[in-house]
Amino acid sequence: MTVAAGRDDGIPGLLRASARSLTERWVELTAAPLRGRVSRAELERELGELFEAFLAAVETGSRDVDDEAYAEVRALLSELSKRRARAGFTPTETATGVFSLKRAVFEVIEGDEGAGIAELVVVSQLLDALGLWTFESYSKAREEVIDEQAAQLLELTTPVVKLWDGVLAVPLVGTLDSGRTQVVMEKLLESLVSTGAEHAIIDITGVLAVDTQVAQYLLKTATAARLMGAECTISGIRPHIAQTIVELGIEFGDITTKASLADALLHALRRSGVDVVRGRTGR
Repeated sequence: MTVAAGRDDGIPGLLRASARSLTERWVELTAAPLRGRVSRAELERELGELFEAFLAAVETGSRDVDDEAYAEVRALLSELSKRRARAGFTPTETATGVFSLKRAVFEVIEGDEGAGIAELVVVSQLLDALGLWTFESYSKAREEVIDEQAAQLLELTTPVVKLWDGVLAVPLVGTLDSGRTQVVMEKLLESLVSTGAEHAIIDITGVLAVDTQVAQYLLKTATAARLMGAECTISGIRPHIAQTIVELGIEFGDITTKASLADALLHALRRSGVDVVRGRTGR
């Protein structure tokens, strides 16, 4: 982002001469909307570093915030945006920090008889460009946070549990999509490697619906488990899901399916050579 050049010989001198008062005023203006969620000491450190980097860039004579001269400023603003995004601040609260410097600078420059319109225009355009850059950096950082949270949620909602020695299960609940079924495959295969289990059960009792793509992923997971020497059983296929699978023309072939997780566990135990005797209830 390039800004128009003006009679800017006096800008670095004005900023350097007023550095202390400018940063103090900047901290005051920035602290107000944050309402104590960032300590004054932290603001003084952050904004002090930013001001020094900004002043050094201005002293080069560059008026393009995309130039190498502003690399340190952009890096500091990027880190600031990430911290604010992770702490739950809004994009407006984050970008306001830059625009507050604009107000502080104006208060100083407007009171200087040697400063003219050209100086005000140059500083205004530079800080506007940096404010917009900060807003964009915040948006990218927020998207990264959302992606990380989504990945963590997938991890939490896709547990691999040990039901018995050599028997693992992945109980699934809710809606399955291609992304989640991919996580199921990866986690199950990793667990088979780490535990050496010979039986795996994918229980879809709590799954609301299964489409062609999800069914294909389940089949691929079962096939991949078999290639690793483990038998994979799919359990909990509800009547309406079974009907959907038939209508879609999807065939599970020789992959074992069971009506319930209990039936799948019983099958796995018997395949492991464990004698299971059903207990009697009542008299």
